[in-house]
Formats: sequence, structure tokens, C-alpha cells
Amino acid sequence: MHTSSALGAHGGRRVLDRITGMTSNAQLSTIMSPDWAEALADSEADIHLMGDFLRAENAAGRSYLPAGEAVFRAFAEPLSEVRVLIVGQDPYPTPGHPIGLSFAVDPEVRPLPRSLTNIYKELADDLGIPPAAHGDLRAWSRQGVMLLNRVLTVSPGSPASHRGKGWEAITERAIRALISRDRPLVAILWGRDARNLAPLLTSGPAEVAIIESAHPSPLSASRGFFGSRPFSRTNELLAQKGIAPIDWQLPAQE
Repeated sequence: MHTSSALGAHGGRRVLDRITGMTSNAQLSTIMSPDWAEALADSEADIHLMGDFLRAENAAGRSYLPAGEAVFRAFAEPLSEVRVLIVGQDPYPTPGHPIGLSFAVDPEVRPLPRSLTNIYKELADDLGIPPAAHGDLRAWSRQGVMLLNRVLTVSPGSPASHRGKGWEAITERAIRALISRDRPLVAILWGRDARNLAPLLTSGPAEVAIIESAHPSPLSASRGFFGSRPFSRTNELLAQKGIAPIDWQLPAQE
């Protein structure tokens, strides 16, 4: 499946129509899991404003990434099943690459982004799992690993271009929903931006274990990401709470 083509311009217009026309949880649940729709009900106005922003970008001839339904893909799996959180910054700014999950790319993308290549290298060193040939991480999502970017869209070719536009309030609300549950959570925080979330993650009633390190970017991976063993440590922390481990090995191809 080539995700970006399947969720192209028509899908983008449909999801914008849903965002800008929302008046209730029921409509929000058309673009995300129902329990996420309920948890983010207080953010409906902010989500509506982001829909207006994206529509204005389109009207001005500026597209955005990822396309269509993929904008909210991180919320497709139920909130109730999330046991691990991996926080990213914003989507890859290369057309055809982002699929709405932090660090993941469309299955057809070659070569893989260097940050993802470094994640796979650490996974191999940590658990002996050979690197996947593709960058589709949806198999992790289906096991309760939430791959959440703080900012959910970006302008093609312009990293960080949608920061400060309103996504941060929405994703902060999502994190607050995670830590408000009566369920343990392991949060993997790579890089300074993600690590700044540690105080928020530990401010709720949920028992949150935090694994921090440098970012897997080639600029910083050698300064603490390599050798940090986040995958085995996550499974150890889950086991301590009687929670099933994550199978980090990805299928050959989705």
C-alpha cells in the first residue's frame, strides 16, 4: 500500500471538511478513535481552528503534509490501549514521506530517513532485530505504541513551518489524557524538545516511566542515543507492571 497516494488531495479535502464542520464528539470520532474523540472534546475549538488554518494554506496554494486522513493517524488506535508513547517534533517535510506517525515513513520510501536508520541500528544492537527495509511503523501502533508528533502538519520543504500555529495545545491535551488514565505508561523521549515534556508527563495520576536520551538524528545520535537500549528497557518496565511486552520486530512489508 502506498499510503500517501491512497490519502491524496481528495482525502485531504474530506478530512478538512470534517474538521471545519465539527460540532460534536460524534463528528470528531470520524477522524480518530472514539475514546480519543471523547478525550479531546475540550480541544474541538482548537482542532476546528487548525482546520481553518490548513484550508487557508490550501486556498493560498500552499499544501501541507501529511495528506488527508493521515493527519490524525496517531489517534487511530484506542486511547485505552496505549502503553508506550514515543514523541516526535513534526512530520518529515518531504512529499510522500510522512504518514502521520512520528519517525515513520510511507512503506515505499527509499532510502530511509537517517534518524529512522539510526533507530533501527539501535534496535538491532539492543534486541538483535535486523533492520526493516521499510519505514512503516504501524505495526508498533497496533500494539499500543503511540507515535505522536507535537506538531501534526508541515509545509513541504519547510521543517518546523507549522510550529506555533496551534497543534501544540492539541497534542498537549492528548498527553494529559494519557496521564489521566489509571494505567501505567512508558514514555520514550528522544532529544531536548521531547525531554522538555518530562514534567508534564509526571504531573498526572498515571504511573509514567520515562526513558530519555539524545535524539536519533545523525547530529546527535552518537551523544547518547546509541547504547541507550530504549526497546529492551521499555519491555522490562512493562513486564514490571504485568503488561505484555512490545514485539518490536516489524513485518517484512505492510
